[in-house]
Amino acid sequence: CNAVSQTLRQEMAAMDAVVIGTAMQGDATRNKDSGEVLMGVEQVLKGDKLVSAEQEVKAIYYGDVTAGRRFLLSGVDPPAMQWSCLPLSRRAEKYVVDVTQLPDSELDRLRFYQNFLQDNESMLARDAYDEFANAPYADVKTLAPKMHRDRLVAWIKDTEIPASRRRLYFTMLGVCGESKDAELLEGFMKSDDRKTKSGLDALIACYLILKGEGGLVMVDDLFLKNDEAEYADTYAAIMAIRFHGTETDVIDRKRLVKSLRFMLERPELADLVIPDLAKWQDWEIMPRLVQLFKDADEKSSWVRVPVINYLRACPLPKAKSYIDELNEIDPDAVKRAK
Repeated sequence: CNAVSQTLRQEMAAMDAVVIGTAMQGDATRNKDSGEVLMGVEQVLKGDKLVSAEQEVKAIYYGDVTAGRRFLLSGVDPPAMQWSCLPLSRRAEKYVVDVTQLPDSELDRLRFYQNFLQDNESMLARDAYDEFANAPYADVKTLAPKMHRDRLVAWIKDTEIPASRRRLYFTMLGVCGESKDAELLEGFMKSDDRKTKSGLDALIACYLILKGEGGLVMVDDLFLKNDEAEYADTYAAIMAIRFHGTETDVIDRKRLVKSLRFMLERPELADLVIPDLAKWQDWEIMPRLVQLFKDADEKSSWVRVPVINYLRACPLPKAKSYIDELNEIDPDAVKRAK
């Protein structure tokens, strides 16, 4: 999951002072050219040594302003503080105040943010998503007993939800889901509708958590062994396997490697997995990779540099002799790899 932007919590942490303010001027009385608005400080959330309640400050805001409108004001560079503005609804104001009072525990923070993941106020929903996207997977797993599984299933079924959000919800369902959820995911994986399959990498990762090693049979058949599978779908399956190889212990890495090896039968895409085979020290496949190098044509020539890098990573004496042999075939590829 990729964060869209800094979260409100991160932004406030970077500021010298943060306050809730009220516009004391409307568009009729303020200087629109400069963007300055006179603000009255209502509540100090951070920096009480720099600013106090009932103090007046000038902040820059180029949107429409009516007197009495509430804002989150963020200030930097004291003592001549520069203030930026974010308009707030009453709900958003309470949200911001609550965020400043959250405990340091990652579990407690995530419990708070999960209640806003599909909030009607887009700012709150986006901020909650970004907090989860920034959280390490290990921390997300600690939330499992407090996750709302039924909500996650409902959101996953909604194909209008953006792929980035679905990825998060699949990741969370993998943490708290039940074995019966795997049947739903199988239907998504087999679908020809792109919306139904959106977030496929996280979908597959979730499916494999729920099904375990046995789930790899379907993943292999649909996306890795199937040379008619779309590139995006195949790549999503590879990403899911990488996730399991680095973040979970649900499936033995030797079995994951077996799935990646199927890509070597699709030479035009084999370069996608060769670095993984090296990283996971699958040295048994070395002769097959050498043959891929030798058989490479204009459609699969890019496989040659990854093969050389695999051989350079391999500690076995045979690897060096293979590099010397392949250097006679394509010295440019060997040079590029080095």
